[in-house]
Amino acid sequence: MLRSMATTTTETGAADAAKATAGKATKKDKPDQKFTATLLLPKTAFPLRSEPKAQESFRQRCTSDLYPWQRENNPGELFVLHDGPPYANGNLHLGHALNKLIKDFINRHRVMRGYKVDYRPGWDCHGLPIELKALAELKVKDRSSLSPTQVRAVAQATARAAVAGQRKEFLSYGVMGEFDNGYLTMDKDFETRQLRVFYEMMNKGLIYRANKPVYWSPSSQTALAESELEYKDDHKSRSAWVAFELDQPSKALSDILPKSASLQAVVWTTTPWTLPANRCVAVHPKLSYTLFRSSTSQDKNTVYLAATDRMDEMKTRFTPTASTTSEDITSELKLETIGEIMGEDLIGASYKHPLTSERLPFIAADYVSADSGSGLVHTAPGHGMDDYKACLPHGIEAFCPVNNLGKFTAEAGEGLEGLQVQTEGTARILEILQSKGSLIQEQSYVHKYPYDWRTKKPVILRATSQWFANVGSIKDDALKAIENVKMVPESARRRLESFIHSRSEWCISRQRSWGVPIPVMYDAETDEPLLTERSVQHIIDTVKEHGTDAWWSMTTEELLAPEYRNNGRTYRRGYDTMDVWFDSGTSWTMIEEKMSRPHLPFVADVYCEGSDQHRGWFQSSLLTSVALTGKAPFGTLVTHGFLLDSKGIKQSKSIGNTVDPAVVIHGGKNLQKDPAYGTDVLRLWAASSEYTKDIAIGKTILSQVTESIRKFRNTARFMLGNLNGFKEADQVAYKDLSRLDKFMLSEVYQFSKNVNAGYDEFMFNKVFTQLQYLTSTTLSSFYLDVVKDTLYSDAADSLQRRSIQTVLFHTLNAFTRSVSPLAPHLGEEVYEHYRDCFTSPQPSVFRSGWLDAPASWNDESLREEFSILKQLRSEANQLMEQARTAKTIRSSLEATLEIEFEPSKSSDESLSKSSQLESLVQSYADDLKKLFITSDVTIVPSNSNSNNGEQLQGDGQIYTRDILIPRVGACRMKLRKAQLHKCPRCWTFTSPEADTLCGRCEPVVASVAV
Repeated sequence: MLRSMATTTTETGAADAAKATAGKATKKDKPDQKFTATLLLPKTAFPLRSEPKAQESFRQRCTSDLYPWQRENNPGELFVLHDGPPYANGNLHLGHALNKLIKDFINRHRVMRGYKVDYRPGWDCHGLPIELKALAELKVKDRSSLSPTQVRAVAQATARAAVAGQRKEFLSYGVMGEFDNGYLTMDKDFETRQLRVFYEMMNKGLIYRANKPVYWSPSSQTALAESELEYKDDHKSRSAWVAFELDQPSKALSDILPKSASLQAVVWTTTPWTLPANRCVAVHPKLSYTLFRSSTSQDKNTVYLAATDRMDEMKTRFTPTASTTSEDITSELKLETIGEIMGEDLIGASYKHPLTSERLPFIAADYVSADSGSGLVHTAPGHGMDDYKACLPHGIEAFCPVNNLGKFTAEAGEGLEGLQVQTEGTARILEILQSKGSLIQEQSYVHKYPYDWRTKKPVILRATSQWFANVGSIKDDALKAIENVKMVPESARRRLESFIHSRSEWCISRQRSWGVPIPVMYDAETDEPLLTERSVQHIIDTVKEHGTDAWWSMTTEELLAPEYRNNGRTYRRGYDTMDVWFDSGTSWTMIEEKMSRPHLPFVADVYCEGSDQHRGWFQSSLLTSVALTGKAPFGTLVTHGFLLDSKGIKQSKSIGNTVDPAVVIHGGKNLQKDPAYGTDVLRLWAASSEYTKDIAIGKTILSQVTESIRKFRNTARFMLGNLNGFKEADQVAYKDLSRLDKFMLSEVYQFSKNVNAGYDEFMFNKVFTQLQYLTSTTLSSFYLDVVKDTLYSDAADSLQRRSIQTVLFHTLNAFTRSVSPLAPHLGEEVYEHYRDCFTSPQPSVFRSGWLDAPASWNDESLREEFSILKQLRSEANQLMEQARTAKTIRSSLEATLEIEFEPSKSSDESLSKSSQLESLVQSYADDLKKLFITSDVTIVPSNSNSNNGEQLQGDGQIYTRDILIPRVGACRMKLRKAQLHKCPRCWTFTSPEADTLCGRCEPVVASVAV
């Protein structure tokens, strides 16, 4: 029976007695039964196993009741953990659960420390995924058949349904927050604040419109920001080596080019589909270029041009015929060098476009290198940012003959219109090049390539008129703002900084119906944007009153500010919407508006999301906050990893290895296969994980967590059972406690210190480890094992028992408060079963305050002493196990021990190491039989005259063990079966006669009888 109360390494007599009386009585047991009622066995209604209904009964008081209470009653400062809004487009997955639980651990810890915690859950409600889901529900293949207002109405309904479902799931995790007033990015007040951010950034000159290349998703038909991309390492392209014929060499070229020779510039491209948009060839002015021809070629008049440093590449990859296509050419060709020229001397030359024969120039560009290709770069300003920047000073426009669907327009040239650029369009261009004799070689090329993170399909770079935020001018301020931000883990700092460093602009416009409109009118004749303070402010005022649906439902005249309605111009509204990262990235304005703390260098205390948000929400929040306030939106940035299955493979719906948090809590259809673990197991799994890295989960891992929580419950149950009838007023003063009890409080002090450090560092796995060590090692394997006999057998109000109860009271307080942020249902359940011990009990453990371990408990010397004593105890246990194996004894109480010390041989005036050990053991002489759980322990001092004689009295086998404790000393331990009789009450072998009570039990029984 008592084994379920606390796992121990040895057994006490009272525990043995309880076992005997719990089962069917035998003749041998009968004499002992009369004393059972005098034993103070643990008594508690706390169950061994948690019942789901019990968890539900505690949930309200530690969530929906607790949140408003702490906002009104906690005396501390405001603590704001700002929620990164999940997408409102489906059921939650384990990543959502991990994220919300980490946040809840942080918030609950702060509540117990007395802070006023503000946590308002949010949802990201705009964007393509929700729009696509809405269209799928309507079973509409062509969205052009629906008006924008129809699309928006269905998308809004889809988002609201998803929010309602996700809110219910989050609450099932025991998450505390302002769920009844969560924020939605589609709320009118949110959209109004977002437009104000646009307005303020516009006034600071940070918003502009440009026709330049952006990442474009043909599958989504919209522009994308860098944060909306994911890169596939094994993308396969059809690369091509193409000959660009020079029709007008520069003077320096003419001087070395043979007469009547045809000069062909060798150009390599991995995107042949961009060749129709070619507008120049870029060279590096300081690179050397070589004119050469193949010695095996029949055409001696054809001369080729490539970077000198790429001539080895030309030998293996260059083929002088236009018909060669190869995956890998390994034979080397002999090349004849005609002359060399510097890149700067190529400027001024022109060439014929390989598809159209249009005359186009060579230009200089510093980004050109001789690391790959030919050192001559095909430049299409409509399809690449480097190309665009290189062409801009030359007045070369970004030409882009590709439409929204990723198909060629008529401007691409004959035979190309309507072809998808990355597939059939590429194939057709290669055919044309080959027919014209311009294709030197085609190769399959595997490389890293950007994909749309939503549709998982490749994107292209395409020049369109888009709206941009100039983040290049504020990124130094952004980097400075995060210098003093705490990063968890610290490595996240380098990751975030690298993304900010590499970014100079942010494409904020999207071609969707479901979103916040870019608040700009355009001159119908010139397409010039009307981007003035009065115009944008009028639109913001309209949205504040009517919502963003007004942009699609109201007339253009109504949306125009009055001063522009009759100015002789005709305006049209644009239908671009804002990037969803601009939506969520402005969510900090809600805090700044309602809970501004201008004295702090940040807006919110903590942001916490997955590592992918360094490119997403973390960055968009930082940039918009710095642009408007000059400070970071977060004081601490917590980053967690992604989810892996039990085999270490990243969880993915496509693989089918995802774990549904709802199944973890409630179980699956087959409970044998997928048992219901309950909410606290899910929470403790999250707490036990090293979340800063990718995290694994599986049945084995969940079973291990379940075993840990079982251990927590059993240990708490034992303490609860032994605190039965104890009141806070019954505490024994610290000065009157035994050294063992003081040692335990010292351990509680260290435990509290480590737990505090774990919570402060947001390292909840360290807290979990401390809880495991406290319950399994410090308590069950040592302290509770040692004190059970006193708890059960001593008088109820004895100093020794009250002292232990005092320690158990403090230890249970520390345990319960420490575990509560991680497993609030367990914390509330434990507290419910002993809150009557308190003079002023609270309705919830979360209202009872945080860990309180006085510094006076911190006794380092006592911990050092007990470290040595526990080593001796371990040695004694091994000696007793030897005796058990030989069947000399059954329980440790049947043994008596002798600890023998040899005379010191040290001539040093200070004590020898052995005498130091002897001194320690002598000082604990009266406690040793309790520590070792034996019936007696005697000490043979080093100065004993009969040190080598036999000290253990009686007949029987003697077991001997020589013990050396490094840097402390040595001794010899002997064991023999106890010679006295077994006490029928406590079962220790300390009675002088059979069937008589021992000296301790006799007065206790007498007092009970009275």
